[in-house]
Parts: sequence; C-alpha cells; structure tokens
Amino acid sequence: MSVTHPPAAPEINEVDASDLRASLALGWQDFRRAPLLGLAFAAVYVLGGWLIAFAMTAKGQLWWTLPASAGFPILGPFIACGFYEISRRLEAGEPLVASQIFGVIFRQKDRQIPAIAAVIVVYFLFWNFLSHMIFALFLGNAVMTNVSSSLAVFLSPQGLTMLAFGTAVGAAFATLLFCLTVVSLPMLLDREVDFVTAMLTSFALVRENPAVMLGWGALIAVCLFLGMLPGFLGLFLVLPLFGHASWHLYRRAIT
Repeated sequence: MSVTHPPAAPEINEVDASDLRASLALGWQDFRRAPLLGLAFAAVYVLGGWLIAFAMTAKGQLWWTLPASAGFPILGPFIACGFYEISRRLEAGEPLVASQIFGVIFRQKDRQIPAIAAVIVVYFLFWNFLSHMIFALFLGNAVMTNVSSSLAVFLSPQGLTMLAFGTAVGAAFATLLFCLTVVSLPMLLDREVDFVTAMLTSFALVRENPAVMLGWGALIAVCLFLGMLPGFLGLFLVLPLFGHASWHLYRRAIT
C-alpha cells in the first residue's frame, strides 16, 4: 500500500535589492523573447482601461465604471498566469506554443485561481463600498451635478480632506492586497497548494522582508501609474515587464 505524502510547505528565503534587480532584468529578457504574447495579455488591461475611461467621459455614464472595473479582479489573476507560464516555459526550455499557454490559463479554472480571484473581487467590492462611505462622509452635502462636471468641489477644503483621507485608506488596502498576492498567484500556477496557504506564504514573505518587498510594491505602483498616463499605452511595457519579473522574484523568494 502506497502512502501519499502531503506536498512540502513552501520555504521563505531572504531577498534583497539585488534580487529585485535580477528579477527585472530577467523579466525584460522574457518580454524580449516573447513580445507578441506579452503584448496580447497586456492588451486586455489596456482595452479595459479604455472602456472605463469611456464610461467616465461619455454622456456621464458613470454607472458603467463599476462592472468595467470589476472585470479587472476577475480576469486579472488569469491574465497574470499568462505571463507566469511564459516565464516558466522559458526557464524550463519548453516551447512557447500559444495554444498550450492559453490552455494552461484555461485549466486554472479547475484549480485555486478562481478562489483567489473571488477573494480579490470581494476585496474590491468592499473597497468600493467603503470609498462611497468616505465620499458621503466628506461631500454628502455638496452641490454636484455629477462627478465629472463638478470638479471644483474636490478643490474645496472638504474635498481636499476627502481626497487625502481616501488616498491614505486606499493605500492601506492596496498594501494589504499586495502582501497577500505578491507571490501567491505564481505559486498557485507552479504548485499544488490551496489559495489560503499561498496567500499566507505571500504575507509572510513581506513580513520577513518588509523593506525590500514594500519597495517592490511601491515601484510597481509608480510604474503602473506612469504607464496609465499616456492613454494606458504605457501598460504595454509595464505589465509584461513586471508580470515576468514577478515570476522570477517568486522563484528566488520561495523554495
């Protein structure tokens, strides 16, 4: 009678700035070796950004922004798996066959990625609810036609206070989400672990390497912000670079 042993628990390694630089260099190398696939996955985010921007500017149809934005936490983990699978195949010397890569992404629906996507969606919806409460708390009595045509309200003392407080709360939420997902997503593609283990391991990695990992998160946030400025076109570079780099950082940080 054979005995099935549980998979070994992930081990967390110490990481430093040199690991971040090496991960970025390897991520850039992967992007250069498979540029069309990287651009194809990035295009999903760019098109989503255009849709949200259109909803916010065309005829004041702001209600479209919620379902459009909700698509990112739902599809995001699956698209990220595309970058990870490309890097995994390049690392293992396997051929980059588009149908096989998309097949791997499709098969994630039967593994743990949907569970972590559900967590991210609930997280997003809670933040959306909380942001509306913050808005109502500070600007509930303000006279506004709609958000896009009443921008002067946000320059009032109450508006500036609301923006400062909302930004601080949003940064805290974003930091927590980063801690839970920075290596959990590539881990779920690479290993047979449950999403809770993956998220706890990711959080433990940040806890044990706070300066380096939070610096990594800040770098991602700044680059994503800059990438969105020129009509979201910068995301065609930023997303593949950090998508591939995240795989290599995971390989260095977790054994």
